[in-house]
Amino acid sequence: MSAYVMMGVSGCGKSEIGQAFADAIGGRFIDGDDLHPEANIEKMSRGEPLNDSDREPWLDQVGRKLDTDERVVIACSSLKRVYRERIARNAGRPVTFLFLEGTREVLWERMKHRTGHFMPVALLDSQLATLEPPASDELCVKASIDQPREQVVAAFLAGLKQVRNAD
Repeated sequence: MSAYVMMGVSGCGKSEIGQAFADAIGGRFIDGDDLHPEANIEKMSRGEPLNDSDREPWLDQVGRKLDTDERVVIACSSLKRVYRERIARNAGRPVTFLFLEGTREVLWERMKHRTGHFMPVALLDSQLATLEPPASDELCVKASIDQPREQVVAAFLAGLKQVRNAD
């Protein structure tokens, strides 16, 4: 079975697209935000960005959730390559990262209108500064968030076919 991480900065639609993608492949969706320790959520709620040591236990937990025989999609920002590598190590199997790309302007607008989420819009620039987009040697499919959800999911499904054909 396959393991997928729906990745990108806050406001890109990881949870919404991740759930839709999981539905499309008959998999189970997990929101990585639910795996954060309370201290991380409190820190981000105060407008303080997480540092690498804050993220490490969370990333380990994300990876362990992928270590299963079922088809799983988990939403996790996975901003740096070392984070993605840490997740994959803990998953114990290949992980495909599904990268939601978007401009700062689109992300800012989405975050401004989002309700009920702990991540303030003020942390967007910190996330963008931290982001290391996946390199060509990483197992990754990219899609632009500047299109309807169904088209984003279709782009990921088409991209996965291309990745599998390249093997």
